[in-house]
This record gives sequence, structure tokens and C-alpha cells, in this order.
Amino acid sequence: MPLDAAYGGAALFAPELRARLRGIEHADSLVVDPHKWMFAPFDCGALLYREPHLARAVHTQDASYLDAIHGADGADHDTDWNPSDYAYHLTRRPRGLPLWFSLAVHGTDAYRDAVARGAEIARYTARLVAATDGLHLLREPELTVVLIRHTGWWSEDYYAWSKRLLASGLAFVTPSVWEGETVARLAFLHPGITEETVRTIIASLADGPGHGPRTPERP
Repeated sequence: MPLDAAYGGAALFAPELRARLRGIEHADSLVVDPHKWMFAPFDCGALLYREPHLARAVHTQDASYLDAIHGADGADHDTDWNPSDYAYHLTRRPRGLPLWFSLAVHGTDAYRDAVARGAEIARYTARLVAATDGLHLLREPELTVVLIRHTGWWSEDYYAWSKRLLASGLAFVTPSVWEGETVARLAFLHPGITEETVRTIIASLADGPGHGPRTPERP
């Protein structure tokens, strides 16, 4: 069974979040994107296999000029590790090095604390939304995503608010669709986000102009 943990896989760093990923250990393969919640440069991705030899049988590319790296000289193919045998590309840049260096310098405890901080600020945001007139928390955040409905807003109101927020330089928050309804979606990853910043964002959402009362969109 393949498992997509591109964003949420980083929750394994935080003990209080691991229960959300219960069963992940049974996956045959697992995708994680360190460029999301592990603070690596863009396009750093990782693919883990339970039984790597099965992936190698699928991905290994054969050509005479590749014999030197495929054990044709008598090397033990089962012990030599060639990354190109586990994905569809040959030449590639070392996307994983920035993550490796960061882990080596900061240690896993720093990652644990940074991931936990994202979840903490999401829970704070949820409480703030629940206490703000005109805003409705659509569900309790499981990790770091908070979904918010503004009473009476149309789809274009959310997009107009998003543009104003971006133009102000405060935050980049794009609307999303939840069960057929356009809503505000806040995703917290950076551990440096403060409660003050969150309060400013939520205040701008609550005070934003709209088209007037209307039943929210439904499918």
C-alpha cells in the first residue's frame, strides 16, 4: 500500500501528533516532502520503500554505459546502493543534502519543537476563530490547517480578502474549497509565526467587507 505523507509525515517528529499517523508503519512505500513541513528548499522530496529491492526491479535502467554502476564488474548488486535505481531519473542534483545538513546542524529536537509549534499555533487560531463573531471554525485542526467560514461571504469575497492580505505584506493565505464551499484556509508551517500575527490575520478576515448576507455555497 503506497501512502502519501507529503505534508503530514513531519508530524512524526512531535510525540503528541504521532497518534494521528497510526498505521503509517504498515505502508509498502511512503512519500514525504521535506520542502513542506520540514523546512527544506523547494522540491526536496523523499520516497521510502519497505522492500527497496522491489522498487529497484521496477526502476533500474539498463544500458551498456551504465554497467559500471550496476555491478557488471563483479560488484555485489545487492549491497551497492545507486539512487538512480529507485526512481525514474538518472542524472539529478542532490536535493536531499540541504535537509541532511540542516538535521546535522540543528538536530532532531529542533525539528520536533518546530513541528510542535506549528500545531500549537493552529490550535490557538482555532480557539480565536471560535471566539470571533461572524467567523465559524469548520473543524478542529488535526495538524496545522485551519478552515474558516465567514458568515455571508461569497467566493469572490474570500479571494478579494486574500489579495488584500498579500498586498499588505502580512501573509499569503489562499482560499480553498471544503465540501463544495469556498472557505478561508490557513496552513501554519513556519515556527516563527506569532500569536500577534495570527490575531492580525483573523481581525482582517472578520472585518473584511463582503457582498452582504447570503446562504453559504453548498454543492
